[in-house]
Amino acid sequence: MMNSYHLFFDLDRTLWDFDSNSKKALHVIFNDLGLINQMSFNDFYTAYVQINSQLWKEYRNNNISKDELRVKRFNDTLLQLKINNYEMALYMSNAYIELSPYQTKLFPYVIETLSVLKKEGYSMHIITNGFKEVQSIKLNKSGLIKYFDMVICSEEIGCLKPAKEIFSYSLKVSGAQMNNSLMIGDDYKADIIGAQEFGMKTLHFIHNKTKYSGQNNGQFSSFKELPLLIPKLFLK
Repeated sequence: MMNSYHLFFDLDRTLWDFDSNSKKALHVIFNDLGLINQMSFNDFYTAYVQINSQLWKEYRNNNISKDELRVKRFNDTLLQLKINNYEMALYMSNAYIELSPYQTKLFPYVIETLSVLKKEGYSMHIITNGFKEVQSIKLNKSGLIKYFDMVICSEEIGCLKPAKEIFSYSLKVSGAQMNNSLMIGDDYKADIIGAQEFGMKTLHFIHNKTKYSGQNNGQFSSFKELPLLIPKLFLK
């Protein structure tokens, strides 16, 4: 069956299990540096996650650059844990960029569901705030790339989700229309509110079982739900 509907997916924490893959890469780097002799991995990881999250907010607000973010998140983590070693932070930054995108854990039933949707004729695309060179590796190494017609990275456009410009650009380059497009993602502000304010239908992926009270067109917690859920949204 062929249809004219376009599905726009977020990548990190929607298809690609960012938290599990990131934690695995960080654990390898932590062990390689022998940091276990100075602290527990859990203490390191907890500090890193908090600092990284805050710095990504700064990046989204154009307060820091990509290069600053990549090193500062490690340097600030080490400083918080009483290690003043910029060279180590720089090493960790480079090692993380080299190692993390090669991790391949996806959320359950992602591949099976994308295969079904592809066979049903949906045109599928990625819209990501992640960095182009890293996202390309993730898509290729995890076997996702073959399911998507276009990969739209925010840094190529000069704005990040939830800016309306990135959704407008995505529809334009993919040949989609507002009424035949659906945004699917985990980030309530960037993916759901951003797309809704632009005028698109949305599906919110709730992978941690947390329910949101905000208005949206639908929620799901397992990719097995999508083949039946998506047609209902387009019929609304």
